[in-house]
Order: sequence, then C-alpha cells, then structure tokens
Amino acid sequence: MKSDHIAIVSALAAGLALNSAGCSQPAAADPKATVEAKTQKPVAIKTVAVVQQDVRQTSVQPATVHPFYTAEIQAKVRGYVSEVNADIGDVVKAGSVLAVIDVPETGKQRLMALAMVERQKAEEHRARANIELAKANVQAFEALEAEAKSKLQQVKASLAAAEAEFQRTDDLVNRGAIQPGILDEVRERRDSAAAGKSAVAATIASANANVIVAKSRLAAAKADLQAAEAETRIKEREVEQIDELIKFATLTAPFDGVVTVRNVSPGNLVSERSIDRPLFVISQLDRMRIHIPVPEDDAALVQQGDSITVRFPSFPAEEAMEVSVTRLTGSLDPNTRMMLVEAEVANTDGKLLPGMFGKAEITLGTKLAATVLPARTVRFREDGEACVYVVTDGKITVVPVTTGADDGNTIEIAAGVKAGQIVVDNHLQRFTDGQVVRVVK
Repeated sequence: MKSDHIAIVSALAAGLALNSAGCSQPAAADPKATVEAKTQKPVAIKTVAVVQQDVRQTSVQPATVHPFYTAEIQAKVRGYVSEVNADIGDVVKAGSVLAVIDVPETGKQRLMALAMVERQKAEEHRARANIELAKANVQAFEALEAEAKSKLQQVKASLAAAEAEFQRTDDLVNRGAIQPGILDEVRERRDSAAAGKSAVAATIASANANVIVAKSRLAAAKADLQAAEAETRIKEREVEQIDELIKFATLTAPFDGVVTVRNVSPGNLVSERSIDRPLFVISQLDRMRIHIPVPEDDAALVQQGDSITVRFPSFPAEEAMEVSVTRLTGSLDPNTRMMLVEAEVANTDGKLLPGMFGKAEITLGTKLAATVLPARTVRFREDGEACVYVVTDGKITVVPVTTGADDGNTIEIAAGVKAGQIVVDNHLQRFTDGQVVRVVK
C-alpha cells in the first residue's frame, strides 16, 4: 500500500480541481512578484505539526484458493481395471473403494508362496523327528557307557582278587608248600582278569565316543530345526508381502473428500510405472487453504494471526472475507523473492473452488515508527510531485516531500520534513516561498 495510495491521493486532488491549492514558487528572476509578496496582507491560516507515530502497514497481494489436502491415487500393482466405483464430483469417505484392479499373476504367486510355507513346515517336522532320534541315540550310548563302567568295577574287583591269589600262591611256591604248577594256573587267571579290564576300558572309551557323536548329531538336528523355522518365517513373510500387494489392487480414498480427477476406465491396463498421471485425485474441499505470496519488502513484517481481507471477483456483490494468517514459510523463494503466507478457511457450503483467484489485503501486525501528517495538508503540483507549506516565523517555505502509506486520513512522509515542524493545514490558497502568513487558532 505505497504507490497505489499516492495514486489515490493524486486522483482525489485532481478531482477537486483546486489548482489554487497546489504548490507554487515564484520565478527567481521576477522582482515584481517578490515585492508583491512582501506587501501583501498576511493570509490567515491554520497549522498542524508533523508528528511521528507507530503505524500499521498493509500489503495487497494476489490470493489463490487450494484444497486443504490433495491426494493423487496411483497404481502399485500391474493388472487390468475390473471395477470403477467413483467418478469426478463424487463425494467419498475415507476407505471408500474407488476402483479394483484384477491381478491374477499375483494370486498365483500367493498360492506358490503358501505351498512353500507348507513345505518348510514339513522340513520343521522332519527336523524335530531327527532331534528325537538323536536324543534316543545319546541316551542309548550313555546307557552303554554306564553299563561298561559298572562292569569295569566288577573286573577290577576280580583282577584284585586274582592278583592277591597270585601273590599268596607265589609265596607258598617259594616256601615249597605247594607245587609250582599251581602258580601257573593262578597266573593265567590273573592275566585273564587284567585282559578283561582292558577290554571293558576299551568298551567304555567306545561308548564315550558314541555319546559325543550322538550329542553332536543332536546339536546338528536342533540347528536344522532352527534353520527350517527361519526359512518358514521367510516364506510366511513372502505371503504377507504378496497379501499387501493384493490389497493395493483395491484403490481406496485416503480421507473424506471429492473426486476431482479420474483418468481410468474399466479394462485399462495399469502398473506401478504409470506415474505420468494419477488414476484419481481426491481433494478435501470442506476446508480450504488460501495461498498469498508476499514480496520481500513486506515478508519480514508478516506474523501469525495477522488479519487478512480477501475479495474474489467471482463474488463481486458479497462482502469481503475476513481471515487471518495461519502459517507462513518463513523463507523467500529464491526464484520469485516471495514468501508464501497461508490462511485456512472453512468451506462447508462449497462456495470456494480450488484455483479461485482473489485479492488479499494483509494488515501487518508489526508497527513501524513513521513521520505522518493529515492527508489534507499535502499538495500536489501539476507534475504530480507532492509538497507541503512549512511555516517558520510567520513565513511560508514550499518543501517537496516524498509520501508513503496513506490510509485516507493520515499520510506517511518518507522524506522532506521532520517531526515537530509546522505546516499549513487544509487551505484553498496557493502560497509561495517567503509569503507572510498569520496563524489563527
């Protein structure tokens, strides 16, 4: 609201057609005009002071209406469309079926995956049977080992008895109490007992080795079961993956909305690679977003909650819509040097349509200190330049000024005068430099 307000003030001044109220300076080379100015009777005027105050600025920008949410529905599976249940303009609920894609190949893949699951479960059953067999083998070899150890104790006792008998017999033979031939018999019995001990020890070692082998086979069988169970889980996940793909064959609405685009018909071949255009577009229209690009000069002054007045050419006879800044991006687009400002607005009556164009006037919440004057004190020359009549010690000085924002009552003075200076209030007469005036209250 800068140059446009200057133009408005210019137009108002031109409309009044009060040329005598414009700025005027006598030619420096005309001494007669100077003398006349000095001899004229002082004109009675009223004055106002230039003041500095905080002002609210506004920014008028184009506005565009967008759906609150927009979803493009694409195919994630390959197949032929067997059903189309929605068309453009249809109001749909979240989860409503829009279309169904026939995917027989995926169905066959699911049957194969289920068969693989059954096969893996059979592998699990076989692995469990091998575990039970390995456990039985371990128990059998442990029993043989225990039996051999028990027999070893008997053999040791027999060997000890045979050794004792051999020692007694040998002593008796040395003393001549018995025949030497008896000692040979006793020696044979002792040697037989020692050989039996060795045989039992070998049996124990063999049984122990068999126990170790059986336990290893049991561990291997358990590992086979774990592998079979893991493979079964993999196959089950494959079935679940196929089931998820089959779910994608049914296209549903992600939220409540309206079908705004339909690019599919029964019998069409679709696939996950068809991304150039969506099959459906669902738009949420009961609530809309108004997008307003704000230029760099005003972007830093926009705040959440700032008031926005929006007018639409589609509704010229209706009052402007009052909304507020809901959110802003907080950064400038490097290509346009604009910051996007967004306002949410209810659209339960469906009056607003996506793509509508309007004009938004944002009342910036940030206040700026500005030098201002009543709008009536500013005059405009024939060339459109603005000026004011500054009063100093009862004399007029014509001062060109640069104007800024104008709300119709006060106008910002960007340059030319400072706060505290006294200027002529609204007056029909044209004044010149050095003209004497009389201030009245």
